[in-house]
Amino acid sequence: MPTYAYACKTCGHAFDAVQSFSDATLTECPACGGVLRKQYGSVGVTFNGSGFYRTDSRGSSDGRAAAGAASPAPASSKPEASPSSGA
Repeated sequence: MPTYAYACKTCGHAFDAVQSFSDATLTECPACGGVLRKQYGSVGVTFNGSGFYRTDSRGSSDGRAAAGAASPAPASSKPEASPSSGA
């Protein structure tokens, strides 16, 4: 569940509240009964899990990505125009 930061407009009391997405926004300060406002700041990101997914940008151990990167770029499909000798 996400943690939201609130601050009172009247007394300045600031606190965090753990709420579900479906919970209503808090509107009353627990310290003075004043009006609360949500504070927005930088978002904390937590990566959980055992590692990277196959679609992440990283080297491949099976050689498919390495083989694709090592192959030369195909030449232009049009032949180069050579100057004619006019003979």
